[in-house]
Amino acid sequence: MAWFNADAPLLPEVLTRQARWHGKRTALVMDDQRRSWQQFDAATNRVAQALIAAGVTHGSAVVLLMANSLEMVEAIFGVLRAGAVVVPLNTSVPDPALQSMTLDCGAAAVIASGDHCARFDGLRTALPKVGLWLSVDAAPGLMAGWQDFGAWRDSAPATAPNVQIADDDVCNIIYSSGTTGLPKGIVHTHRRRLDWAYDLALALRYHSGCVTLCTLGLYSNISWVSMLCTLLTGGRVVVAHGFDAAETLALIERERVTHSSVVPLQLQRLIDSPQWQQRDLSSLESVMCCGSPLPLAIKQRVVERIGPRLIELYGLTEGVVTTLAPEDIASKLASVGKPVQGTDLRIIDEQGQELPAGQSGEIVSRGRILMNGYHGRDDANAESTWVDAQGQKWLRTGDIGRLDEDGFLYVVDRAKDMIISGGQNIYPADIEAVLLTHPQVAEVAVIGVASARWGESPLALVVPRSGDTADADALRNWANERLGRQQRLCGVMFRESLPRNPNGKILKRELRREYVYFEGAG
Repeated sequence: MAWFNADAPLLPEVLTRQARWHGKRTALVMDDQRRSWQQFDAATNRVAQALIAAGVTHGSAVVLLMANSLEMVEAIFGVLRAGAVVVPLNTSVPDPALQSMTLDCGAAAVIASGDHCARFDGLRTALPKVGLWLSVDAAPGLMAGWQDFGAWRDSAPATAPNVQIADDDVCNIIYSSGTTGLPKGIVHTHRRRLDWAYDLALALRYHSGCVTLCTLGLYSNISWVSMLCTLLTGGRVVVAHGFDAAETLALIERERVTHSSVVPLQLQRLIDSPQWQQRDLSSLESVMCCGSPLPLAIKQRVVERIGPRLIELYGLTEGVVTTLAPEDIASKLASVGKPVQGTDLRIIDEQGQELPAGQSGEIVSRGRILMNGYHGRDDANAESTWVDAQGQKWLRTGDIGRLDEDGFLYVVDRAKDMIISGGQNIYPADIEAVLLTHPQVAEVAVIGVASARWGESPLALVVPRSGDTADADALRNWANERLGRQQRLCGVMFRESLPRNPNGKILKRELRREYVYFEGAG
């Protein structure tokens, strides 16, 4: 038996210790607002104490529907200190999905900002279990019952609440989708969330002097990774209202940003900005890009500008993460790297058999950062599970990939986006990569459309570069000269934009609904 017995601290205790040892250092920045570690610690304690006083019990869910703000950061970690469960919702989801998710998690409280408060007013009668309504910068004319978040928070004591949090207590529920079907809430416990921070902080090179810029919504798991890694190591989080290329580059220069997490569309906007070559970006140490495939041309341009400081990450909120380290970019440019510490992966075929290096199949993964499951969705948990010959459970990602002889992962495509034409599997990403090399193509999505002859045929939906006069038939012929016989396009259609989620990922399901049939598909 150990003489001294102390459990490893969880996130609330980690923050308390940071405040003790780094009290006067800046923890949070937004515009001209700055919070020291002591101020951040006090604010989260007040939120926790106020929640407990309002009857929000251990394990209760608290929904956050908020624009980026320091209050949102305080709310997230205050909820955790209270032993409650944070449920940050994507602000772009439609009201029916908002209602469905709030009901699904059994929310006891809601914290909302701006016009999102009014959205909840329209759903009040359908949410009878919500007993606490808190608003930040709410528009006038709301229904009765809303309390001002700031005044409510500041009415509580700044001392740490007497709450015991265990490793297996639920930390958060993050919903993977809200546009179609039943909601899927991804559950992480406190221990697994802290493991996320440890493993990703190591892979993404975080340290106590880091200054991390968050431009994505703070409801996003990408932002959570940035925040957790920074707060774990004692760095500083800079919160932006949203993403604007010129403003982002100015923030990097002004705050001497060292770390940031972006999606490919943001990188594209940054390198297209006139400020890209003008701003001082010398402070950058690690720029992580994830969310969707990163075109090779963008990778190359970023590395040329800031040096080997780009880290591409492939991952799922469910807890699958690989990273392509800066030192491997030159030799493995098309790869998304290797699993982070604590994570393993395999490639399997449609029969569930493991495939050797060089062959494409579904990516499956297991490790200490995997989710505990989908909230209340045994059906989804079963569908997402692969069991190996030793009886170990692995998460099925739904992504198609392959490993090379050195163990580097290459993501080929989403399984659900795969096109089956003439009995052959066609991966849209391969066709998109060819089209993106054409000087007139700014953005592209390839989907399968019904074909009487082939079953499905590839159709390219293209956003042309600004000012270019493109010819659809000429572009299709150009691409087909460079594609394999089964990959050849049945047509090219031009669009002003492609539908995307807030993280920049193209919503192909919407395109497939719009282009069910195409006259030239054969």
